[in-house]
Amino acid sequence: QGTRDHPPAQAALRERLLRAVVSCFKRHGAAAIDTPALELRETLMGKYGEDTKLIYELQDQGGELLALRYDLTVPFARYLAMNKVNNMKRYHVAKVYRRDNPATTRGRYREFYQCDFDIAGQFDPMIPDAECLKIVHEILSDLQLGDFVIKVNDRRILNGVFDVCGVPESKFIAACSTVDKLDKVPWEEVRSEMVGEKGLSPEAADRIGEYVQLHGGLDLIEQLLQDPKLSQNKLAKEGLGDMKLLFEYLTLFGITGKISFDLSLARGLDYYTGVIFEAVLLQQENEHVEELVGVGSVAGGGRYDGLVGMFDPKGRKVPCVGVSIGIERIFSILEQRLKASGEKLRTTETQVLVATPQKDLLAARLKLISELWDAGIKAEMLYKKDPKLLKQLQYCEDTGIPLAAIVGEQELADGVVKLRDVSTREEVRM
Repeated sequence: QGTRDHPPAQAALRERLLRAVVSCFKRHGAAAIDTPALELRETLMGKYGEDTKLIYELQDQGGELLALRYDLTVPFARYLAMNKVNNMKRYHVAKVYRRDNPATTRGRYREFYQCDFDIAGQFDPMIPDAECLKIVHEILSDLQLGDFVIKVNDRRILNGVFDVCGVPESKFIAACSTVDKLDKVPWEEVRSEMVGEKGLSPEAADRIGEYVQLHGGLDLIEQLLQDPKLSQNKLAKEGLGDMKLLFEYLTLFGITGKISFDLSLARGLDYYTGVIFEAVLLQQENEHVEELVGVGSVAGGGRYDGLVGMFDPKGRKVPCVGVSIGIERIFSILEQRLKASGEKLRTTETQVLVATPQKDLLAARLKLISELWDAGIKAEMLYKKDPKLLKQLQYCEDTGIPLAAIVGEQELADGVVKLRDVSTREEVRM
């Protein structure tokens, strides 16, 4: 359950998608790293809030309690701490594992790829954060997935809101994960969970409601900076100051049209400390595909300044900000689109099929194909001694091979090869 095989057409689509994402990461100067699929259980525990229960734990392996990695961020933080790395711009594309209830139509699996880009190091505020948002904007624009919005908030603003609304600090994280559900359920349900399950007072919940339903841009930031309660709160004030700076940089990047400062955005993970963001696809342009409307979030990330310190024996802190592209959800959308369009995706990259028109020419085919391979040309031939020419040309059409290199007795005698364009049927002797 919650895993899948990828036949050639899907694997080709996935490769094309990953190539687009990775080329953007490389364009921004990131180096690749890789970490094991297994981590020590204690490395992962207590880093994911309520989702810790979704970690795949393994049986005792001779004294080591291990688990499968849940994301690529915690292993990255462990890597930085273990190797005493102080600054790094890295990307990592790999599978992660979650013991979740799969919803395969929405691209939710138990084993899936994540594509992460992170900037670690001590830099001036909001410059790396702005670049992460620019990357999300570039990738989603490049993939032409339709209209999208990138919601931005800051954990400090959220904690400031909880504080001025009278939420005890011990309940901040619990309140956070409830607020995070606002994009899926109405405020009334969120409010009743806060009061009923999380033990907040109805008055505190109502006050929170006045803030978390706000969204806008620079104007909203200015408005909150003037707010009599929030402006007195140290954390909120810091967060709002940085948010203003962030919007200035995003204006210079020319992408504020797709950015929304949204106070309901909380992101359920424990390790975020500052700016958080999430990219959401707005309804698809194709009205016939109903299930795509609910695809929702396709990228998310934020700042996590305390995570590396958790793994460092001396508690040395390395500030980090990063983004994860939700490749599975994007893949689901592109797959549906391909199905709807009826377009056939090539599953191989073969450039030429080596063919023969008469019998007893297998040796000629083997010699020619070997020369092509040695020259770095992607070539195939049929595994039959004497295939019919029509069969060979039909194979080219079926698999999308653009050229056929034909060697018959006449060509051998003349020392040439006849090159045939499969779609136009034009032939040249070379």
